[in-house]
Amino acid sequence: MNDYITLSSGIVLAGIGGELFVRGVVKLGRWARISPGIVAVTFAAFATSSPEFSVGINAALARAPQISLGDALGSNVVNVGLILGLALVIGGMRATRTEVKRDFPVALIVPVIIGVMTIDGLVSRIDGIILLAIFTGWLIAVVLEARRQRNAAEKVIEEHRHWLSIIFSTVGLGLLILAGRLIVTGATGIAAAWGLGTFVVGAVIVAVGTSVPELATAVIAKIRGHDEIGLGTILGSNIFNCLWIIGIVSIICPIVISFREVAMALSFGIATVILTYPTRNGMISRWRGMVLLVLYIVYVLITIKPANHI
Repeated sequence: MNDYITLSSGIVLAGIGGELFVRGVVKLGRWARISPGIVAVTFAAFATSSPEFSVGINAALARAPQISLGDALGSNVVNVGLILGLALVIGGMRATRTEVKRDFPVALIVPVIIGVMTIDGLVSRIDGIILLAIFTGWLIAVVLEARRQRNAAEKVIEEHRHWLSIIFSTVGLGLLILAGRLIVTGATGIAAAWGLGTFVVGAVIVAVGTSVPELATAVIAKIRGHDEIGLGTILGSNIFNCLWIIGIVSIICPIVISFREVAMALSFGIATVILTYPTRNGMISRWRGMVLLVLYIVYVLITIKPANHI
């Protein structure tokens, strides 16, 4: 019963935290005189990727960087396949012209680059430096766009109340991270009671649990009519996972891994991004969300299947 209470508490906190976080991001964007999408793809994306970053650093220091690589690539599939899929089922999204030109190409190309890096069985320190260099270039492009928007925007009347946006964002993020931990703890206990194996728990429950911040943010942003926040957070989180986290981890401890081990996650990661690539008018229709959810289910079944033979 305690596991069910823990799981339920996590779901409730995810809803409250997501609501506060979305409100904070919107207010923060208005105060900074930049679009909420810019705030989402940077601050929100980095913040919601903190669980993966923590896993990555600890894994690298423990000389087990393969865990970080698997977690980062797997989270990307969850982000687009499950989370964006759910948000799109609620209603279609419209991507901004900047997101189509700047963020989607990077989110699509980076998994390909990582795939090439793993062909020789090693993501080396030099590879990590290359990933961080690409990340720096992308981040500079985001900063330049933010400066352009700020220069073009008028000063907001309630700029002195920016502390409210910081409080909302901080408290909301804290609740989201706590919700993720509660959901993982509760769901793991329930799974154990039902006799599910540890691999199944890790591949499905823990992966979704560490993505609760993105999930709550994307769904609530969609319900509130802030498509740019949900989409920006997901794309930014994927970029942070691949470039920032894997880059730093491989510099701390080079990742020895075969291409075969990462091929599945990379293939599904690329396929989901291609499927969500907007049309010329920037629209991502609802039917794509349904296909994304089907792809995610197929990914989970393929991932779980080997464990059933052990």
